[in-house]
Amino acid sequence: MELPVLVIGNKNYSSWSLRPWLALKQAGFAFEEVRISLDSSETRAQILAYSPSGKVPVLTHGKLRIWESLAICEYVAEQLPEAGLWPADPAVRAVARAASCEMHAGFAALRAGMPMDTRARHTHWPMPPAVMDDIDRIANLWRRCRMEYGNGGDFLFGRFTIADAMYAPVVTRFISYGVLLDEDLGQYCEALLALAPFQRWLEEARREIETIDIPRP
Repeated sequence: MELPVLVIGNKNYSSWSLRPWLALKQAGFAFEEVRISLDSSETRAQILAYSPSGKVPVLTHGKLRIWESLAICEYVAEQLPEAGLWPADPAVRAVARAASCEMHAGFAALRAGMPMDTRARHTHWPMPPAVMDDIDRIANLWRRCRMEYGNGGDFLFGRFTIADAMYAPVVTRFISYGVLLDEDLGQYCEALLALAPFQRWLEEARREIETIDIPRP
């Protein structure tokens, strides 16, 4: 059988694409990559050739189509249980899933107010109260996970899990928009950014030539 194919958007802008891409790379899951530019007249038609939702990312594996970031990560976690993409303890795994689902479905103000743009470095970016509330919630969630379940490791649940992949785009946002964190959470961000696949993603984002205008709120 041919290798699975992960269809993604621009690496500089597509937070949804980064999540499964990073998880798959960290798990050692072999796949081919198809990148579709998100801001062209042909974008929708190109994505629809792969994805029934008309959105990226989507993983194709034979006749199978998986078109949601978290579902892609779950699929790979089941295909490669030895990769440890979820914590082994059922109770801790439930918390990791809850944290991942909250990122998947929530933080709308942060998404809208701080769009992913890994190449950007903004100063004096407007931070409405709803965005600050999202930032505070994320910081508190990270802190709790690390304190209660991290066991002194680098990541939210000690070793790298899907939860870290889900929050990876937030790390890039905090850098792009100058969000200040305490020492422990700063070290967490540094550990995530230091992963070789994450560094590769950011380097390839820097080399992209497409630009998408991001209006200030």
